[in-house]
Amino acid sequence: MVTNKLYVGNLSFNTTAEAVETLFAAIGEVREVAMPADRDTGRPRGFAFVTMGNPELAETAARQLDGTMLDGRPLRVNEAQERSGGGRGRGSGRDRW
Repeated sequence: MVTNKLYVGNLSFNTTAEAVETLFAAIGEVREVAMPADRDTGRPRGFAFVTMGNPELAETAARQLDGTMLDGRPLRVNEAQERSGGGRGRGSGRDRW
């Protein structure tokens, strides 16, 4: 893993950024939690990006927290992939930043 930014998917719409931060902070330093919201409704989109303190912490967090239950849902945690150029089509690349 070459980055310290993780994609966290399958979040409940009721999950808060604070709950995500608390979960990941148990692994190590969390620098940022970003939870994108739908621009029309303002509702959470069901995923977040977590920036850990360093790549090693991110790798550990992905390995240990993938599949962990949070607010009744199993999380999908993996390395965030940088967005490639091009359009911003709906539904494409949910785990891209």
